[in-house]
Amino acid sequence: MSESYRALCTDFYVNQKIQVKMDLPRGRETVLDLFERTRRRFPSMVSFRRCKEEYSLESPQTDRPHRWLSLRSSSLRSGTVNPEGFEDAYSLHRFVHEAAPPYLSISPLDVDFVELLYGFDLQASGNQDAIVLGAVLGGSPMAAMCDIPGGCPSDVQPMVGLTLGESGDTEVFFEVKSRAVGHTHTERGTDPISVFVTLRTSGPFLRLADIAERFEGLARHGESIIEDRVVPGLLVPLREAIASGNA
Repeated sequence: MSESYRALCTDFYVNQKIQVKMDLPRGRETVLDLFERTRRRFPSMVSFRRCKEEYSLESPQTDRPHRWLSLRSSSLRSGTVNPEGFEDAYSLHRFVHEAAPPYLSISPLDVDFVELLYGFDLQASGNQDAIVLGAVLGGSPMAAMCDIPGGCPSDVQPMVGLTLGESGDTEVFFEVKSRAVGHTHTERGTDPISVFVTLRTSGPFLRLADIAERFEGLARHGESIIEDRVVPGLLVPLREAIASGNA
């Protein structure tokens, strides 16, 4: 994790999702060959698991960075948790662009969309919904509607989506997710408040090389949006609200 994000959040991660239209091959030889090649490129990724309809390969949770790769029937996903920087985060995703298509018989016609998610987890005690309401929506008409005597925020999870560019084939979604445990809004677990920035580019994809090229475009957009918008507009206000105990 870069030092600037380390001061703002507990965990930072960058995930990729390649969604396809037809079921991916998941035979024994195919999966093991792909995961073995992945292990050779990232030697710490040694934990192979099968959970229901998903196969996954990951490094130990204590690794910095922690990397994982998962194969489902219609998607291939990869993630890097607490990387040193963006280039470190992208290395696994770029490897997937190179290695996955020949092993999984992925063709340009089959690719539905490519998604890049930046996630930030912030540990927060107290009423997480009140923290989000005050930090993100404070002073807004929506916050004013919630100013009811005796009312206590119990579900505040704002999400906004935008279409980028004239072609309309790229979207970005901003989401702040609080987490509550138990039957009352005063009970809270240990899960953090999460901020998600998700960029998605949809087909058609004319060449396999388009997957990598579209990913690089998403990455450029994502880094700019995070530095110019998300850090000052979401992460800093949330961090300050948590530090001040404003719940």
